[in-house]
Amino acid sequence: MMPDGGQSSQDSRRGRGGRNQRRESRAQGGTGVHRPYIVRGIPTCDILSEESLARIEATAARILAEIGIELREDAEAMRLYREAGAEVTETAPEVWRLKFEPGMLHEILKTAPAEFTQHARNPANNVRIGGRNVVFAPSYGSPFVMDLDRGRRYGTIEDFRNFVKLAQSSPWLHHSGGTVCEPTDVAVNKRHLDMVYAHIRYSDRGFLGSITAPERAADSVEMCRILFGADFTDQNCVIMGNFNTTSPLVLDGVTTAGIRAYAAANQGSIHLPFLLGGAVAPLTIPGMVAQGLAESMASCALTQLVRPGAPAILASFFSSMSLRSGSPTFGTPEPALGSLVMGQLARRLNLPLRCAGNFCTSKLPDGQAMQQSMMSMMSAVQGGANYILHSAGFLDGLLSMSYEKLVMDTDMCGALHAYLDGMTVDDDTLAFDALAELGPGQHLFSTQHTLRHYETAYWESALDDNQPWETWDEQGGLDYAQRANARWKKLLAEYEAPPLDQATDEALLDFIARRKGEVPDMWY
Repeated sequence: MMPDGGQSSQDSRRGRGGRNQRRESRAQGGTGVHRPYIVRGIPTCDILSEESLARIEATAARILAEIGIELREDAEAMRLYREAGAEVTETAPEVWRLKFEPGMLHEILKTAPAEFTQHARNPANNVRIGGRNVVFAPSYGSPFVMDLDRGRRYGTIEDFRNFVKLAQSSPWLHHSGGTVCEPTDVAVNKRHLDMVYAHIRYSDRGFLGSITAPERAADSVEMCRILFGADFTDQNCVIMGNFNTTSPLVLDGVTTAGIRAYAAANQGSIHLPFLLGGAVAPLTIPGMVAQGLAESMASCALTQLVRPGAPAILASFFSSMSLRSGSPTFGTPEPALGSLVMGQLARRLNLPLRCAGNFCTSKLPDGQAMQQSMMSMMSAVQGGANYILHSAGFLDGLLSMSYEKLVMDTDMCGALHAYLDGMTVDDDTLAFDALAELGPGQHLFSTQHTLRHYETAYWESALDDNQPWETWDEQGGLDYAQRANARWKKLLAEYEAPPLDQATDEALLDFIARRKGEVPDMWY
């Protein structure tokens, strides 16, 4: 008997069809499951004691005070650090060693907001970053793209637009991301214009801008001034940049100039050391965490020296290494523990955190990919990360952005929404009446409690196959990756761009055309 209490076979088929339609609607966010971000309902997983955290912080302070950070080719950043109290020594022309007394960066970072809002062009999609809030964004930076039909190949601007559309189509992502893949068919010095425009045109969520050169950062902010208005942009975060330190312990001038550009415009920035254990960081995780904390704090502090109160996100990207081959390994347990610890350290600094994501080294969207991804992603959500880049599409050690992996990962993100919501315990959920209605020995399919909850009690996957083996076999015996292949094609076929004001669109296109016309193409 079905939960409706009994129907004719024809009505049962009609009911199943209605439920399938409702399930599809929920998967698309049509019944209100889409939310702009998650407010976590479960506590973080805090694995280290006060003593251990203090030792890591003390080692980070010692790194900053005794070894220091090398700053290259940015005299303005050097001046800001020096005037704030850093000890500055020029070690070569346009190269300085910066050393910071213990506690100095903590004081500087007190003006950075613990939480902030990044505004989207659709205000319903504004995200709140920091505190108990969790924001999922797609993967970032892959030169290659991949799908089951055409295999691995260099990314194009068409691929870039497709990934923006797929992210926009998912109710389980909250942010459009940034360089979701490298569009290698557009000149290096001009592709940032097309990428930012794609985020604006094909998504109505928040996004990341360009950081690869100061003028590209400035272009990204200027396009936001066209979109949101100059006054609104000056007073609100509408775009963010994702900045990598050059580990170990180096800030290069391109990075610091970009950080200064975003901070001066009151825009958000993420400060990320990419640490590969045994190569650019210690092999052991506590040492890696201490180095990452030191680098990210030094980078974050620059924003406050430029404009106190500018949004800054502490960040970490920890990777282990295959000691036989020297290759990075992703989705392994030790870096996952490091992400948990970074959550504790970020909360002690009262800063938002970016860490981990759906990391893997698998070359295909297979069992290895999802096993490694779950290990890494769970460390981010358990550790209290607020902004999780690489939530969808990461494959091949970040070298490839996968169409199938993106929809597989977004499905996992849907499950994590339910997981992070936690559990409500009240008279209704304790369900005494469900058992009392029919008594011992009776199934509960037709009880009033079941009828009230059967559509909403459990999250439902858009990709899992939970049918009997015989039914699955009759329907073609498709595996998970094959179902994902069909899924992303269906989403692209059904995609509709969110409306964009025509005058704003024309102004953006005019700005892009003028900027492209001012300089020749550069391909390297």
